[in-house]
Amino acid sequence: MEKKVRVGVIGCGAIGRDHIRRLVGLVAEVDVVAVADFVPEAAQKVAAQYGITCYATGEALIAAPEVDAVLITSADPSHAGYVLECLKHQKYVFCEKPLAQTAADCEKIMQAELACGKRLVQVGFMRRFDRGYAAMKQRIAEGKLGDPLMIHAAHRNVSQAPGFETDYAITRVAIHELDISRWLLDDEYATAQVLPVRQSKATRGEWLNPQMVMLTTQSGQRIDIEVQTDGAYAYDIQCQVVCENGIVNLPDPAAVVTRTGAKCSFDILTDWSQRFIEAYDIEFQQWAQAVLNNRLTGPSTWDGYAACVAADAVMLSRKTGKPEPVNMIEKPEMYR
Repeated sequence: MEKKVRVGVIGCGAIGRDHIRRLVGLVAEVDVVAVADFVPEAAQKVAAQYGITCYATGEALIAAPEVDAVLITSADPSHAGYVLECLKHQKYVFCEKPLAQTAADCEKIMQAELACGKRLVQVGFMRRFDRGYAAMKQRIAEGKLGDPLMIHAAHRNVSQAPGFETDYAITRVAIHELDISRWLLDDEYATAQVLPVRQSKATRGEWLNPQMVMLTTQSGQRIDIEVQTDGAYAYDIQCQVVCENGIVNLPDPAAVVTRTGAKCSFDILTDWSQRFIEAYDIEFQQWAQAVLNNRLTGPSTWDGYAACVAADAVMLSRKTGKPEPVNMIEKPEMYR
């Protein structure tokens, strides 16, 4: 019988349930064997639905001998603690972003993973598995366009859940652009800044919207990111890399074009889960195969740390009104 990865899932909210559905229905290399949640009823309901074990705590699930690897989809403040617990047991762990809420906690995770002697942590930056971004990365790597010079990016949302705050526009929304831009450019950030911009009357809360984020890399490339968190016309993700000899654009999702009434139109998506559903599928299929092969290749602890440090610099710039340095520790050899 072909060996499978026995996965336990911590966090049975919307994203957790969707990932469990994905793992059960699409990833042949995985058996979901256990769940846990801070809200016991949520875990019990999912456990009953799939006929799997429900643990009272995330720590108990991590320690369970039946669990080979752990998927963390719990609330953001709990991520670092659960990841460190997984490393204590030397178990593979897939952690949805953010890896941690502070750079210091990311560094603790890095030290614990280094002590294990191999990569055990993957961070949920799913855009790296989107076919459009992957094609952009390949086109840049071919070298025909010359060196990349700058990125123009936009992240536009229709709405946000109650309780949304200004910082979340960076830590929960633009965090994807912070990761994918450094991945496309294969460079680390040098400075980060937020520029003032006229605020939208469509915002249904007290947070700043939109925000304009500017970054420079260590080799002098520049990235501008328009972040609209509420009131946009659709969920629309745009990215253009300007190179010496041309440009490369992120393709829009495939859509049927309608011609009627002297107009030509096609629908734009309104939800992030629709836009990146295939990327999530590919992400988990590759993660499961990597765990079975005992060699992770997806977004690492270092990538989670880099995004966290950049986000901190962005948010500090909003307060100081000037560019702030993105100061990172020396990159350990394991992540090179």
